[in-house]
Order: sequence, then C-alpha cells, then structure tokens
Amino acid sequence: MNFSAQQIAAVLGGQLYGNASAQVCDVAPIEQAQAHHLSFITDEKYLPCLQDTKAGVVLVTRSLVEGKTTFPEGEGKAGGAVILVDNARGSMGQLLSMVSKAMFPAKKGIEQPCYITEGVAVPEDAYVGAFAYIGRNVRLGAGVQIYPNAYIGDNVTVGEGTILYAGVKIYANCQVGAHCILHAGVVIGSDGFGFEPDAQGVNRKIPQIGNVIIEDDVELGANTTVDRAMMGSTIVRKNAKVDNLVQIAHNVEVGQSTFLCAQVGIAGSTKVGKHCILSGQVGAAGHIEIADNCVFGAQSGIPGNVRKPGVYMGYPAIDAGVWRRAVVRFKQSGQK
Repeated sequence: MNFSAQQIAAVLGGQLYGNASAQVCDVAPIEQAQAHHLSFITDEKYLPCLQDTKAGVVLVTRSLVEGKTTFPEGEGKAGGAVILVDNARGSMGQLLSMVSKAMFPAKKGIEQPCYITEGVAVPEDAYVGAFAYIGRNVRLGAGVQIYPNAYIGDNVTVGEGTILYAGVKIYANCQVGAHCILHAGVVIGSDGFGFEPDAQGVNRKIPQIGNVIIEDDVELGANTTVDRAMMGSTIVRKNAKVDNLVQIAHNVEVGQSTFLCAQVGIAGSTKVGKHCILSGQVGAAGHIEIADNCVFGAQSGIPGNVRKPGVYMGYPAIDAGVWRRAVVRFKQSGQK
C-alpha cells in the first residue's frame, strides 16, 4: 500500500516541503531508511540525518527546526519530502494506526469448534475464534474480538471493541471495559495471594471472593496478571497501559493513564495514582499509596507511601537527584 507525501501531509495537517509525489510503503528508522520508507525525527540530535537520509518522507517535530532550519517552498531533502508536524512521534502513531487497520482488519463470525453457553448473545460484528470458551451470563459488546483459546468465565462483561488475543483468561464475575486490548496469555481474576497460618503453622487459604474491573481503553501486555480482590475489586483505571509480565495483586488500584513497564510487581491493596510511570522491574510494597505524577526508575523499590509528585530511584526509592549523587559516593568509596 503506497502513500504519497502529499496524502500524508493532508491527513496529518502538516507543512510539506520537497517532493510532494514521493511514494512510501513502509517505515524505518531515519538512519536505515530507503526511498520507499517513511521515517520521523523527534530529537534534535537526529536533525543532521536529514542531509543524507534516503528516506522518501520524513516527519519532523516543528519545534526542532523553527528558527534554526529553513525549508523553502518546493525544497527539502533531495528526492524526498519533509513534513513538519507538532509531534512527529504522535503523527507517526496516527499513520501506523491507519495502516494497521488496513493490514489487520477486524474479524467477524464464529469459528468452530468453540463453546458458547446457551443464551449468550454474540453481536453480529463480533469475532469468536476456534476453541474459545464463553460461560454463563457473559455480556459481549459490539465488535469484540475473541481470539482462539480464550476463556471467558461466568458473569463476565467485555465492552465494545475490546480485543482478547489468543489464550486470554478472564475468571468469573470480572469486568473489562470498552476498546481495551488484552494480549496473549493475560489472566484476569485469578486468586489473590491470600493465606493465613493456623495455630499449627499451616498456611490456610483465604477465599478471594471479589473481582477485577478493567476500565475503558486499557492495554495489558502479554502474560500480565491481575488478581481478583479478596473483597471488593482490583481496579485498573481507564487509559492505563501495562507492559508484558506485570503482576497486579489483589485489591490494587492502578490510576488513570498510568504506565507499568515490564516485570513491575505491585503488592496487595496498594493504590497507584494517575499519570505515573513505573519503569521496568519496579516493585511496590502492599497497603501503600503513590501520588499522581510520580516516575520511578528501573528496579526501584517502593516500601512506603509516596506523597509528592516527582522522579524517584533506588531502594528505598528516593529523589532521583539524591540517588544519583549517592551512587557516585558509593562508587568512590568502593575504589578506596
């Protein structure tokens, strides 16, 4: 599928310089791009690449070049085109979304064999893949995509336009909102890790009778698990984005538009605020609260409440600037 520079600029509302007829059909990083590639620049250090890149079309964040570089009408990089946009990465995402929908259109219909409990209504525009299981009283929204080997337990709700990729498991009584994406191997509603030793020191299971609520526009990466609450609900708020191999324990609440990167673990009953970022392998203790707009560096440990927005690193997680200075002293002391 080919797109011209002129078509791309029109879709994005960008300012076009260079060859308006330049055709692209693929994407690539600016250093590796060839004439048929679309690329983008969002960092000033890559601006020199504009002089010799072979890319057919390059999206550039406007603020990087305003007052520094001029593209006279009809000119741009040799043989290709430059399109100035407010946010090159965001614009690239917009284009890739369009291409993705063309390459991977929504499926429809019910494949066999699969099991759908009598009385469950499958919308006409929905897709149910082979070997999927759909339990009693399940409610499915319009356009849902349920890929092969998915399991949907009794009394589960799956919202409009949500995609459940192969092998997703949703236990009974859980709720998944609209326009969510659950990647392969996600498990929603498995038991929280609740045990109590008896008088003889034998660990006795505490029944986990709550559920999980995944709000709208949430994405959960492959093999991520969200445990059901002991009582009440484990909640992932709308627009949260969760990477692969993340563990969200029982009664946790993940705030709106928060990012949880790979291998993050959040212990039970912890509340994570809005617009936070927990980088790879961050661990949070249970029964704590984390304020909105907090960022934690990779492998940070969060043993207690974090009450102020900021950037934190280390264990225990402290102000990132303090942590960096401390690390310098650690290295110096080790060299003596």
